[in-house]
Amino acid sequence: MRDPYTVLGVAKNASEADIKKAFRKLAKQFHPDQNKDDPKAQAQFAEVNQAYEIIGDKDKRGQFDRGEIDASGKPKFQAHGFEGFSDFQDFGTSGRTHGFRHQSGGGGFDDILNDILGGFGGARRTAGGRAGAAQGGPKRPQKGQNAELIARVSLEELVNAGKTPVTLPNGKTVNVTIPAGTQEGEKIRLRGQGHPSPDGGSAGDALVEIRIKPHALFEVKGSDLILDLPVTLYEAVLGAKVRTPTLTGAVNLSVPPNASSGKVMRLKGKGLPTKNGGHGDLLVKLQIALPPHPDDELNTLMKAWKEITPYRARGPEFD
Repeated sequence: MRDPYTVLGVAKNASEADIKKAFRKLAKQFHPDQNKDDPKAQAQFAEVNQAYEIIGDKDKRGQFDRGEIDASGKPKFQAHGFEGFSDFQDFGTSGRTHGFRHQSGGGGFDDILNDILGGFGGARRTAGGRAGAAQGGPKRPQKGQNAELIARVSLEELVNAGKTPVTLPNGKTVNVTIPAGTQEGEKIRLRGQGHPSPDGGSAGDALVEIRIKPHALFEVKGSDLILDLPVTLYEAVLGAKVRTPTLTGAVNLSVPPNASSGKVMRLKGKGLPTKNGGHGDLLVKLQIALPPHPDDELNTLMKAWKEITPYRARGPEFD
């Protein structure tokens, strides 16, 4: 091993901050993930790691400066005039190398590597050196699967309550707030309310798809509602105030005289909530309803009317 001061390019009297700064720069420069086409990069990266292991740790740096350990961290022995035993190991009854024990020195060796190498897909163990989390280490717990749920919502719930009950995968029923302007097929995400993780991680989400229940009276068209309103023949001819249902209560609709079947009248703000905080409209389509049973007087009247005041109900496009 080369002199660690030389490897990091710092002077022997360099401060701890200067040593750390030099290590960060070289570790980033020689990291194998940044030098996939350079076979020498891995060896250079390992040498930089080893150098910092020595002089990045206050105690080991002192041992190295006093000549007690060599550049690889092994103890040097000089006794009774015998020299040259710098690689002597396992000296003593314990079977361990005295004076050399791996430490996370230098103000957090692993923290530094994780910090500067995180952008390369995470620190990895490399030959001759250490890096943050080794491959094959503890796996991050998996997040649970999302739950696909369907909520069938009535028009009254959309307009009046703004909530609907939903049963979650754990069997619990909660009232889900429906954002204003939610339409058929849109989904509401309930974070952490899905299926549990198989290994202790966070639960998945619940994705609640909104389906609007068919209504006995109203048809949905965006944020507007459509209502077919039956009127009698005399109401259509003479005009009248007709009681008309809405989702927030009935109102009296003024039908003008001589109103044809199919005429559309608009009740503003009586539709569904919109995303901007307003409401759509209720479109009322008049449908003239004749008496449920034949009526001789009506027949006589219509025959006379036909003779006296005939008119065309269909345009030339029907000829």
